[in-house]
Amino acid sequence: MTQKRRKFTPEFKEEAVRMVIETSRPIATVAQELGIVEGTLGSWVATYRRAHAGEPPPPTADESARLRELERQNRELLMENQFLKKAAAYFAKDHR
Repeated sequence: MTQKRRKFTPEFKEEAVRMVIETSRPIATVAQELGIVEGTLGSWVATYRRAHAGEPPPPTADESARLRELERQNRELLMENQFLKKAAAYFAKDHR
């Protein structure tokens, strides 16, 4: 008895590859979760890596979380700085 070949949409392939690349999880683990053959996902990942060889790798989930935290801290510091500038200008005026 022969099995029919499954066809996957480009979106499914892209998401599967992203799960491997961005989370640095093993291909075998992601393939098992998605119910696909490890070799199939491995070839998708290899194709992606060849196509994006000169580009820096996308940030991992930890790196993205750290970046969001640093951006939040930066916004807070900018607001504090603006407040202190306004306060300094107010107190620098000659109030008689």
